[in-house]
Amino acid sequence: MSAPSPWLLRWPEALRPGATALDLACGSGRHLRHLAAAGMRVTGVDRDAAAVEPLRPLGEIVVADIENGPWPLQGRRFDLVLVANYLWRPLLPRIVEAVAEGGWLVYETFADGQQTVGRPARPDFLLQAGELLKVCQGLTVVGYEHGWEPLEGDAVNGRYVQRVAAVRPASGGPDHPRHRLPA
Repeated sequence: MSAPSPWLLRWPEALRPGATALDLACGSGRHLRHLAAAGMRVTGVDRDAAAVEPLRPLGEIVVADIENGPWPLQGRRFDLVLVANYLWRPLLPRIVEAVAEGGWLVYETFADGQQTVGRPARPDFLLQAGELLKVCQGLTVVGYEHGWEPLEGDAVNGRYVQRVAAVRPASGGPDHPRHRLPA
């Protein structure tokens, strides 16, 4: 099992024991396992029933085709919504809506430029510069990156990525105990 994304690990304030976490398009559970080990109450969503079956003891697992079927989490909010290496633009508003007051959105996926070095190569699966910033209107962005990321220990190979970490302001304002922005 590969390690969690360094982008997720960069935001320890988002990983609060007892808090709720949604890992969207969780696959075999690289991040879901880490969130559960951190004491979070996890929900994983993926369309691949076989991939998520071993994750059932860790929390709530929802098998759903979120691109062609109904949104399976209607009205639910999470303290952390994590999306890694997944993009389906029609879902972006629903993903942001799923972030609870004082909750975090941590999103990381491929960006324009990736088509020059590998897959994915279709524009449908590559974010344009600033695209996640636009999606996060109404949230407080605490971190954003867009560009080339070399593979660890390899200056030649890598990938183009875009990442955002953002917090939904709590209704009590920035001094509210649930609104924990990094120092």
